[in-house]
Amino acid sequence: MQRTTLNENRHSPIRKCILSGEHGTRAQLIRLALGPDGSIAPDLFAKAPGRGAWIGVSGEELSKALAKGKLAGLLRRAFKTDKIDIIDDLTGRIDRGLEKAFLDRLGLEARAGHLILGAEKIDSASRSGQVKLLLHASDASADGSGKRDQAWRVGEDAEGSGKGGVKLPVDRDALSAALGRQNAVHVALINQKAAERVMHHLGRWLNFKGCSNAPFDSAALAADLRGNDADISAID
Repeated sequence: MQRTTLNENRHSPIRKCILSGEHGTRAQLIRLALGPDGSIAPDLFAKAPGRGAWIGVSGEELSKALAKGKLAGLLRRAFKTDKIDIIDDLTGRIDRGLEKAFLDRLGLEARAGHLILGAEKIDSASRSGQVKLLLHASDASADGSGKRDQAWRVGEDAEGSGKGGVKLPVDRDALSAALGRQNAVHVALINQKAAERVMHHLGRWLNFKGCSNAPFDSAALAADLRGNDADISAID
């Protein structure tokens, strides 16, 4: 899925990661909400009232910042208060929250009839150009994933491009539970809007996990913002 830049959509507010200083849209970054008691907790859907700070680093980088006290120090300065209490296992809570958001979205699209399962059905739909997004469980075989990818490339007229489905950070058991199906190894989205909704949640999760197949290029977005007079802030 293509990244939306500021110039493409001026209605997407841009925020700055409080840790790295890099930029992203509200949809790409993760909000940390400041509670009335000074508690700091993840606000994954950016709906909590009050003030918040934004982060766009991986879970590994966040854990290091927590261990060194860097995040707490930046939050105290940003919010101009010493009353900061970061919840336990912040990194783990964000990771689990992003995983749940992705699997819940996938389940909703399944119930809406926007995805298909099964190797033969996926290959047929792929070759006919119906597949908009292809996903593989983490424990899918290389041979099976390769065959699904090849069928998709044929349908997309992209043979030789190396284009393939996204390998997920969850196995077939987790996928099957989310979809209410048995042995869900490969998943194909056949509706464009559904694919975009799923990729939104998946992209945030892959970015946070620091996966090599994460879709968000923060450096490229920062380049897009140079010379633009947008209001960019790490706090809101």
